[in-house]
Amino acid sequence: MNPNATTPTSTSHATDFRISGLPAEPFQSYFAMTDAELRRHGASRKIATEADLGLMPPCRVSLRDAELGETSILLHYPHHTSATSPYRASGPIYVREGVTQTASFVNHVPAQQRTRLLSVRAYDADGIMVDAEVLPGEELETLIARFFARDDVAFLHAHNARRGCYSCRIDRV
Repeated sequence: MNPNATTPTSTSHATDFRISGLPAEPFQSYFAMTDAELRRHGASRKIATEADLGLMPPCRVSLRDAELGETSILLHYPHHTSATSPYRASGPIYVREGVTQTASFVNHVPAQQRTRLLSVRAYDADGIMVDAEVLPGEELETLIARFFARDDVAFLHAHNARRGCYSCRIDRV
């Protein structure tokens, strides 16, 4: 069982949702690479320092920011890969060393998303964007309910609005 997983505490949600991080497995090999090997893969190692306070590397697997002294890898990742969609997209993400389980939150928005300005994109089953909104993360639950009230919305992607990095996927439960 995932220790990050939560279960709904009530059935009053108009639309139950799950916020998911990325699978950990594809990123594990990066941590064994030298800095030169990382550069050849378009990646780099980042150790969180006091200078990063307020803007710690946000892990896309655990959906938790790095803590002081933790190592993360910054790399390019294709997060929207629908083969026939013109909205295919990729970009930079961080993954923290030692994270082996994918975060999964049901009917709960983790702090990492609550504390950021988000760009949320709604896609249909074919991966075509049908709506989008920029909002403070503390308003995410309201937007999720509004987007999932639409029959044509299949899933959502959240991005950090300021830096444009992919944040997480949101699905109906």
